[in-house]
Parts: sequence; structure tokens; C-alpha cells
Amino acid sequence: MDIQPYEKMAKLRLDEKERAWAEGMMDKLSQSFTALAEVDTDGIAPLVSPLDMENVFREDIAAQLVSRETLLAAAPASYDGYYEVPRTIE
Repeated sequence: MDIQPYEKMAKLRLDEKERAWAEGMMDKLSQSFTALAEVDTDGIAPLVSPLDMENVFREDIAAQLVSRETLLAAAPASYDGYYEVPRTIE
């Protein structure tokens, strides 16, 4: 497989050894996809996960665990109810 068009799109500069290696890898990848395309998957449901599990997320319930004042009391500096940090951009 000729990778020079991809090399140009990705703005890469490969030497001949690197280009030969990449072309070999692309050939192997192409062969793998060809083999997968030949597998008969009729009647097989799509698989989202190999594990049989339900939604494992908790309900999204808003809760205030610590007050803003408690958090800001530990801050080195605060302003108008927010953390105040040193300027990073001049």
C-alpha cells in the first residue's frame, strides 16, 4: 500500500526505511479488515460490551456536601466567593 498520500496529509517526512515499515503495517491492517469483512455476522446482535451489565452510573442528584465558606476558608486567597489565583497570562 502506498502511504505517500497519507504521509503528505499528516505532514510527515519518512525516510525509506520508515516508509517501508509503515507500508508493511498498513498492508497487515488492510488484510485484517478484509478477513473481518468475510465473517458472516447475519443474525448476530451488535455487542456494546463483552460484559453483561446494566447501567452502573448513580442517579445524578445534586447535593451540597461542603459549604462554599468552608472551602474558601482553606484557600490562600479568595474574591467575591471564588478562589483567587495568581495571573498566569501577561
